[in-house]
Amino acid sequence: MLGAVLCCGAAAATAAGDDFANLSLEELGNLDITSVSKRAERLADAPAAVFVIGADDLRRSGATSLREALRLAPNLQVQQVSASGYTVTARGFANNDGNKLLVLIDGRSVYSPLFSGVFWDAQDVALDDVERIEVISGPGGTLWGTNAVNGVINVITRSARETRGGLLTAGAGGQLKDGGARYGAAFGDDGAYRVYVKRFSEAGTEDARGLKVGDAWHKSQIGFRADWGRDRDRVTVQGDAYRARQGQPAPGAISVTGYDPALGEIAIGGANLLARWNRSLDGGASVSVQAYYDRTERTVPPTFAETLDAGDIEAQYALAPLAGHALALGAQYHYTQDHLTNSDYIAFLPAERDQGASSLFAQDEVSLAPSLRLTLGLRLERNAYTGREWLPNARLAWMTGADGLLWGAVSRTVRAPSRLDRDTFVPGVPPYIAEGGPNFQSEVARVLELGYRGRMADRLSYSVNLYRAWYRRLHTQELAASGTQVYFGNGMRGATSGIETWGSYQAGADWRVSLGWSALHEKLGYEPDSIDTADSIAKSGHDPAHMVTLRSAWQLTPDVDLDASLRRVAGLSNPDVPAYSAIDMRLGWRPRPGLELSLSGRNLFGPGHAEFTDVGTRSQFQRSVFARVTSRF
Repeated sequence: MLGAVLCCGAAAATAAGDDFANLSLEELGNLDITSVSKRAERLADAPAAVFVIGADDLRRSGATSLREALRLAPNLQVQQVSASGYTVTARGFANNDGNKLLVLIDGRSVYSPLFSGVFWDAQDVALDDVERIEVISGPGGTLWGTNAVNGVINVITRSARETRGGLLTAGAGGQLKDGGARYGAAFGDDGAYRVYVKRFSEAGTEDARGLKVGDAWHKSQIGFRADWGRDRDRVTVQGDAYRARQGQPAPGAISVTGYDPALGEIAIGGANLLARWNRSLDGGASVSVQAYYDRTERTVPPTFAETLDAGDIEAQYALAPLAGHALALGAQYHYTQDHLTNSDYIAFLPAERDQGASSLFAQDEVSLAPSLRLTLGLRLERNAYTGREWLPNARLAWMTGADGLLWGAVSRTVRAPSRLDRDTFVPGVPPYIAEGGPNFQSEVARVLELGYRGRMADRLSYSVNLYRAWYRRLHTQELAASGTQVYFGNGMRGATSGIETWGSYQAGADWRVSLGWSALHEKLGYEPDSIDTADSIAKSGHDPAHMVTLRSAWQLTPDVDLDASLRRVAGLSNPDVPAYSAIDMRLGWRPRPGLELSLSGRNLFGPGHAEFTDVGTRSQFQRSVFARVTSRF
C-alpha cells in the first residue's frame, strides 16, 4: 500500500508436533532468542518488550500466512485492508503505511526504500518450516539500523537438519485454497538441505453492501535452504522465488458495480539468495558474515511499475575483552538499484536511482553486579539522503530474583527518507501539483521504556511494558510559497505513550490460557512554521486506542487439541471504523504419527467486520471455515 495481563507468552515448542500446553512456563522462559542483542540469550533475560511466536503456536493457530500469524503477537497491531492488503505496526502510526517497523526474514531486511515500509503481499514463508518469530516493540536502531523505530519483527526458519523427510499439506475452505510440499535430506557427513513449493488461490472479498471488491489473488513460491557445519564453522545458504497476480480495487468510492476491472491486475514477483557463515573462536568469541541479494518487481497499472535490486553484506565480531563484558562490533553496507516506470498519474524522478548506505555499530553489555547489567550501544549510519545518523541506546536490567527482571531503556532512532518522501511528483507530467521534498529530513524518535517480566510459582508468567516516545520532523504535506503547489515536509511533532502487557496461566496439566492487552495514546501537533494541507493530525486516527487478545490452548488427548482465541479491537476515528470482536477456533487430530487433520473457523460468532480504510473502499470480513491435512513422511 503506497498511499494508503500479562510474558513469555505463548512462545511455543521448537519442534512440530510438540504439545505446547504441556511445556512448563519455566521452559518457555528459557527459550533462546537473538533479536534483542544479536546473540543467543534467554527470553527471561532480555531487557526489551519481546514476544515470541513459536512453531507450535503457528500450527495450533491455524494461520495460513505470515500476515495472519503476526496476529498472535499482542504487541503488534495487524489490520487487514483487503484480500492481500495488510498494515502491520507496533506502537501506532499505521496512517504512515507502517513505515516505522523493520521486518527481517532470516536476517534479510524486506524494507522497501520506495516508501520505508513493507509490501506484505510479497512476504511469505512456509510456516511449517518456521522455528520462531521474535517480535520486539520499541526501538532497535542500534543493532538493526534506521527504520527500526517502533519495533522489529525477526522471522527465523529452522535449520535444514531439523526438516529432513517429506511434508505434504493441502487446505480449502472459505475464500482460500492452498497446498505445499517440502522435502529435506542429509548430504555428506555434515550437511542437510530442504526444498519447498507452495501455492494458494484466494477469492476476492466483498464490501458491507455485498458488492465485490475485486481483490482476488493467486501466488506461487518456491525455495530452498542448505546448512553445513563442522567443528567451529556453520554455513547456511538459502533462497526463494515467487510470482503473484492480484485484483486491484478501485480507488476512491466504489461504483455500483463494486470495482473497475479496467484498472488491471497488480503483478508482483521476486527472488532472493542469502549466505551466512559463523565461526566460534576461543574464549567464547565468534565471528559471522552474512550477504544477500534480493530482487523485487511490482507493476500497478495504470500508475507505476518498479524493479528493485538490493544487495547487503554485514560482518559481526563478538568477544569478551574484559571480565564482565560482552562486546559486539559490526559493519554493514546496503546497496540498492531502483528503477521506476512512471505514468501520467504519478512519477518518481529520477526514474532510476542507485543508493548506498553504510554503518558501524558497537554494543557492550557490562555486569555491574551479579544481578545488575548495563548495556550501551551506538550505531553510526550514513545514507544518501541525509548523510550521517547517530543511533544510541542504553539499557539497564536488574534480576530481582530467580523469576523476575526489571529493565529500563532510553534510545534515539530515526526513519530515513524514502523515494516517496523525496522523489514523488503528482501528476506524472508537468505542471506538478505535489512534489517530494528535496530537503525532507529523517523523522526522529526519542524513547523511554520501563518493563518487568516475572513468574509466580509455576502457574503464571507475565510481562508489563510502559513507554513514552517523542517524535520530531514527522511527514506533512506543506503548502509551497507559490500557493498553488504542495511539497512533502517535516512539519509535525508529537508524543505517544502506552502500555503493553501479556502473560500465560497454566490452568491445568494440559490447558493454558494466555491474555494480552495494549493501550496507546497519541498526541500530535504542528511545528510553528507548518502549513499542512493534508490535515495530517486529523488523519492520524488509524491506530486502535486499545486491544485485547485471549487465547486458550487445550490438549484434549495426546492426539487431539482444541484452540480458541478472542480478539477485541477498539474502533478507529479517521476514517470511522467501528470496534469489532472476532472469535477463532481450531480442532486438530493426529490419527497416526505423521498425519494431522484440522478444522479452523474464523469470525465464528457475530456479524462480519471491517478493519481499516474508508467505508467506500473497505472489505468486510465474514465467517469462514477452513480444513487442512498435513502429512509428514
